[in-house]
Amino acid sequence: MAKAHFGMIGLGTMGRNFLLNIAEHGISGVGYDLDAAKRQLLLDEGKNMPLEVGADLADFLAKLESPRNIMLLVPAGPIVDSVIAELVPLLDEDDLIIDGGNSHFTDTDRRIAELDAKGIGFMGIGVSGGENGARHGASIMAGGKREHYDRIASVLEIAAMQFNRPCAGYVGSGSAGHFVKMVHNGIEYAMMQQIAEVYDYMRRVLKLNIVRTRKAFYNWAEDGELHSYLINITKDILGKYDMEVREPLVQLILDTAGQKGTGKWTSQVAMDLGVPIPTIDSAVTMRQISAQKKLREEIALLYAVPTNGYNVQPKAQLEEVHDALYCGFILAYEQGFAVLRAANEEFKYGIDLREVAEIWRMGSIIWSSVLVKIADVFRTDSNKTLLLDEFFADVLYKNMPALRKFVSSAALCRIPAMSLAASMNYYSAFRTERLPANLIQAQRDYFGAHTYQRIDKEGIFHTPDWDEPTYAIDPDDD
Repeated sequence: MAKAHFGMIGLGTMGRNFLLNIAEHGISGVGYDLDAAKRQLLLDEGKNMPLEVGADLADFLAKLESPRNIMLLVPAGPIVDSVIAELVPLLDEDDLIIDGGNSHFTDTDRRIAELDAKGIGFMGIGVSGGENGARHGASIMAGGKREHYDRIASVLEIAAMQFNRPCAGYVGSGSAGHFVKMVHNGIEYAMMQQIAEVYDYMRRVLKLNIVRTRKAFYNWAEDGELHSYLINITKDILGKYDMEVREPLVQLILDTAGQKGTGKWTSQVAMDLGVPIPTIDSAVTMRQISAQKKLREEIALLYAVPTNGYNVQPKAQLEEVHDALYCGFILAYEQGFAVLRAANEEFKYGIDLREVAEIWRMGSIIWSSVLVKIADVFRTDSNKTLLLDEFFADVLYKNMPALRKFVSSAALCRIPAMSLAASMNYYSAFRTERLPANLIQAQRDYFGAHTYQRIDKEGIFHTPDWDEPTYAIDPDDD
């Protein structure tokens, strides 16, 4: 076989499926993994495809055409640096390394600089869609030098899900690919938490059995406002029974959600950029609370109180739950795109929000029908906030009463709904012309002489005698 066009280091589920995907479309590939069994599995599953494996790194590199295009799908962190360190002495100038894992964007910036000094190209790309996406069509966010993207564009676009166009594209310079994927995962955290809150509400407040709960998600999974990957998989999950104990499998799973850090990174960088994303922050917080299972059990025992039921017709209430979740989805997306807008200002990525929305709208974990409309909005103005768009402003205005009712009912019934409550308050805060931050600024000036501005005159002011009230309190005056 002629030398392969594309190389993959890391033949776990994602790397192997990605190679199988492109090979099925006629792009020759060679894979390498320290585990010989994984190398053999690629050959077995890729029988009759243009695929080879390398017995070691030198053999792997010898089977690649020059200049080499080498993708890494290995765990983020020190392992990426370790693989790069082994590769570099064996590479030639203009070879290209592509990191397809969930690396932190600051690590990507560092690696670009280090390898550029050696004449070796480096790109960070985000790949969303899980193992099924890697095999049958993913959502791919590429960052780095434009000429590097153009060099591998045909591979990435063939590996991507197709939705009128490939759901793959160049999103910006430097570490933009990994930054966009990080924000994607932050939105993913928020949407998953919102769905979990709705599921909890249906089960514990509306008292729906698992069949009726699944029926609601089944209906929502059809074409409509909530049509999305996460709703689709939720309806599948709720239909899975453990036949040995004859219980829904989801109810047998320990209620401690794991995380790999990308949601937390989104919260951290948003804080640094001064961008409020309370819906995403709350989702991260709820995963952290879920991890403290033993403490929750002790506190629940100490404050044992029954969950109140909710005296309504479930069918009518489900329509309001649908509308509440619709608002939550929109506001989760808006907060994510707000981070991307700020990143453009701070890091000069040149991210086109329309391109990102189109890449995400199929194949990604967060694809949904909402993203199709968001892409339409950004096609006219890539920097527009959804809160100022006529369509979304109308949707939020009409559906917000349902979200307020959901949050209020959850609170009265002692059911946590932190992420949807944060969405409600985010919207309420932004539509409030005058917030009580004037009192906060007065407090800051009182204890720290931080000064303040006034609404009636220009200038910077400080009041040195806050502790000498201008008027007295009459204790008898109600």
